[in-house]
Amino acid sequence: MMAKHKIIAVAPMMDWTDKHCRYFLRCISKYVWLYTEMIHAHAIIKGRTERLLAYDPKEHPLALQLGGSEPEALAEAAKIGECFGYDEINLNVGCPSPRVSAGRFGACLMAEPDLVADCIAAMCAVVSVPVTVKTRIGIDEQDSFEALCELIEKVSLAGCQHFIIHARKAWLQGLSPKDNRIIPPLRYDVVYQLTQVFPHLRFILNGGLTTHDDIASVLTKVDGVMLGRAAYHDPYLLAHCDSLYLTDDFNDVRFQQRDCIGEAGSLQAVTRYEIVEAMLPYIEAHLSRGGRLAEVTRHMLGLFHGQQHGKIWRRILSENAHKPGANSEVVRLALSAVR
Repeated sequence: MMAKHKIIAVAPMMDWTDKHCRYFLRCISKYVWLYTEMIHAHAIIKGRTERLLAYDPKEHPLALQLGGSEPEALAEAAKIGECFGYDEINLNVGCPSPRVSAGRFGACLMAEPDLVADCIAAMCAVVSVPVTVKTRIGIDEQDSFEALCELIEKVSLAGCQHFIIHARKAWLQGLSPKDNRIIPPLRYDVVYQLTQVFPHLRFILNGGLTTHDDIASVLTKVDGVMLGRAAYHDPYLLAHCDSLYLTDDFNDVRFQQRDCIGEAGSLQAVTRYEIVEAMLPYIEAHLSRGGRLAEVTRHMLGLFHGQQHGKIWRRILSENAHKPGANSEVVRLALSAVR
């Protein structure tokens, strides 16, 4: 059996992890896994597919997260995603949004393990890349360990070998999506139990991880961790992940051929200044296509989080990037100010 390599990933976050955010994060870490925002299967099939799925090749390794509950539609969307070159197709079984639940996808699917298994089986039948699931540890009153194990067992038999577990239950009624991220208590012990019951599967733990001490502690018990808002608000947290947790054998042969940001083979952490310099050509290319500066720089506001001149960096970008005609000189001005 192939050895399990540790994984660090950045969570799919609606309105945040768009292609500009992902390119920025890739300038910080070479090997951290990146995920798209959740995209409904029907939007991919019937919508503006190119606009929804376009990305820069430097974003690899990159996963496409799908929403939906119709096996045929999910299979078609997964196949399209594979054709676009995504390295993984992930099914969202964890979003507690009322709008998502009303569409019968997201966390409400935890109550229908057979349907989730059918969806996974349909997707696995048409793609060769891994099909994975992101879920919670329970919903509403259905929060027993036995119910969670039933879901994992049925879905794994359908072809999913890799589960991302947000270590909180979700309340589909009574809590907003924001409250569902902070009010239900974290239960890392539940995820650790899953690794004992299903040692042949991979489990990535998500929820409440904000420091390298958190990451290092959890990685001794699971196959990987997924960082959410901590990685967005303090993106430089990712800068040392490659050297601290992702060993050389993590650089799977699939990615040795990728032209990722920076020179291959070096795990020395990039500086904040180098990250900004690496973003400038990308920003200028985006502007040349008619894009707006703020569409990129809104994701860069936290780069100097906790640094002496971090407020100056945020202020210059926030006050100027949205103005008509704003260009890369705004970013250069902000960088000069923090230097």
